[in-house]
Amino acid sequence: MRAVVQRVSRASVRVAGEPIASIGPGLLVLLGIARTDGAGQADRLAEKVRALRIFDDSEGRMGEALDERELLCVSQFTLLADTRKGTRPSFAAAAPRELAEPLYERFCTQANARRGRFGAQMDVELVNDGPLTLLLEA
Repeated sequence: MRAVVQRVSRASVRVAGEPIASIGPGLLVLLGIARTDGAGQADRLAEKVRALRIFDDSEGRMGEALDERELLCVSQFTLLADTRKGTRPSFAAAAPRELAEPLYERFCTQANARRGRFGAQMDVELVNDGPLTLLLEA
């Protein structure tokens, strides 16, 4: 399981021009699920994301976790791309929909995240705060 975690001032998701979800200050998580992933990885990664101390505290240092801030999660199987050979990415490591969708929903529930629409072509808009971007693996 791979997650690109971005600290944002705001973020939103649209499908076919229709607003699906939006957040104010918090985190945008792009989540890729591998064939070998299970519930344990989803739970651990959700806990890790919520606990990351990457928000400024009263002293201006990164010392606060997500707490009452918001979280938006978007599924992104392309995070599992293998680009080592040739010019066309291979997505063989990405989980099939029947495995990935329940794990995506589990992650979102455990992380208390708003969510995009699984498997849909989405327009994701965000304003990076920092910018601060982390790559996490579970």
